[in-house]
Amino acid sequence: MRALLCTHHLLPLSTISRTTLKTKPQNPKSLVPNNKPRWESKLYAGPKGFQSSRSSEKPVRPDPDPEDDDRPIPQEVFEKMMGRIVVSVGTPLGLGVAILKLLEVLKDKNVWDVPLWVPFLTTLVTFGASALGIAYGSLSTNLDPTKAGSLFGLEEAKENWVEMWKEEK
Repeated sequence: MRALLCTHHLLPLSTISRTTLKTKPQNPKSLVPNNKPRWESKLYAGPKGFQSSRSSEKPVRPDPDPEDDDRPIPQEVFEKMMGRIVVSVGTPLGLGVAILKLLEVLKDKNVWDVPLWVPFLTTLVTFGASALGIAYGSLSTNLDPTKAGSLFGLEEAKENWVEMWKEEK
């Protein structure tokens, strides 16, 4: 308890810089006229990883063809796409959970002794279809905000699939 009460006299670590901790005290004569020490370190902001501590900025090349860049998705198309993704992911996921619950009830009531491979296969199929629903939901959306598109989006999925795999020239 006594140690806890005495710790408030220490300076917080945020007030002590790293260079102060690593260097010896400097002679006051070594200070420059504006009272900044000569050994003051500079901070370099940037990601830490495989680059050196000083950032070496590469010159940015202008893009030769600005029309070739990906255009942002309009808000209306984005909302349609999110709705399709929610439906195409949520439907198989909900169906899988409902079937698993049904199999549990059947086994608890001794109606049917469910073999272990049935829930496994149910989980594999329904949750796998749910994972594929993300791709289908985004591919089946019509990218033109003025057109409505079909209910299941099969025509749009075919068009967007070909467009996605089209080679860039």
